[in-house]
Amino acid sequence: MAKNIPEKMLAAQVVEFKKPYEIHEVPVPGKELNENDMLVKVAVASLCHTDGMVTDGIMGSGTVVKVGSSITEFRVGDRVLCSLTYHRCRKCTTCQREERDTQYCPNVGGYLGVTRDGSFAEYEIVDGRECCKLPKNLSFQSAAPLACAGVTVWGGLIRAGLQKGEIVAIIGAGGGLGHLGIQFAKALGLNVVAVDARDEGLTLAKECGADFVVDARGGKEKVVEEVKTVTGGRLADATVNVSEHETAAPTGAAVTKMHGVLVQIAQPTNVSVPFEELVFRDIRIHGSLTSSREECKKMLEVVSKHNIKVKTNLFNGIKEIPNAVELVRSGKMQGKPVILIDNEAIQMEKKSGLNMV
Repeated sequence: MAKNIPEKMLAAQVVEFKKPYEIHEVPVPGKELNENDMLVKVAVASLCHTDGMVTDGIMGSGTVVKVGSSITEFRVGDRVLCSLTYHRCRKCTTCQREERDTQYCPNVGGYLGVTRDGSFAEYEIVDGRECCKLPKNLSFQSAAPLACAGVTVWGGLIRAGLQKGEIVAIIGAGGGLGHLGIQFAKALGLNVVAVDARDEGLTLAKECGADFVVDARGGKEKVVEEVKTVTGGRLADATVNVSEHETAAPTGAAVTKMHGVLVQIAQPTNVSVPFEELVFRDIRIHGSLTSSREECKKMLEVVSKHNIKVKTNLFNGIKEIPNAVELVRSGKMQGKPVILIDNEAIQMEKKSGLNMV
């Protein structure tokens, strides 16, 4: 059964390579819905680092308005976090690992906002087997950035393999991913050393609960000495790097204890770490790409239970998407941009008392 669905919708589209977005009225998708798909009315869209590379919306939250015949977990009216992953093969060895790493399926049918239309529209088609229901106390506005930024840094922390009471260093801690990483780490019972090179980033890291804050502008050697000081000479048990700066990965390795793990989330063209860190100190580098659906569910539970806050910048309506994209690319925005699309659904949440930030 489907809610009233219009024939047309607004969408922000890239119609020419390296040209700005254009706003067009286009047909609403989903007249012939795959049995495993759902049509979602997008309430809020957001942007992540990947949007700078592929220029499309990969993060969104919204309301289910139509479900495929094989979908049993969701029904019309459910509030959901839209997953990037679309149609995993569900047969390969990666897909058999339902608890984690399924996002690495080599035979995936696509990624929303990357190889398929994403959330920069009033409606989008999603894979109903990959989405997650939103907790009752989590708003669309707070949820949308979690669809990429949240699951990305959450997955990195999980892959760090730390136990409660251990120390994690986060390089780039005062950014869109880093400020979430601090809060997630604290919710997991970890001690956090936040490293950033901007005044506003250091301030945000403190506000988010970092146990120690280290200014990276003094250079790698000074950062290492400061981390040694605040950890009693121990260094970090693991480090999560969300910064693309060329010094970020080598700094991350240097502040990690011997035999520790550096989780590389940031995606610069090249990652360069001195061989001494790998050979003489046995630092292991672990790449990390978002999270599996099961990991995403756990993340949402933690966000709900611990009242994780996402720093957001509001833009009202699809027509504001070009402005949001330009601000993100300028590097002048702190936190995550969110585009309010379904104002009716957002107003209903406000009336229900949901916290919007």
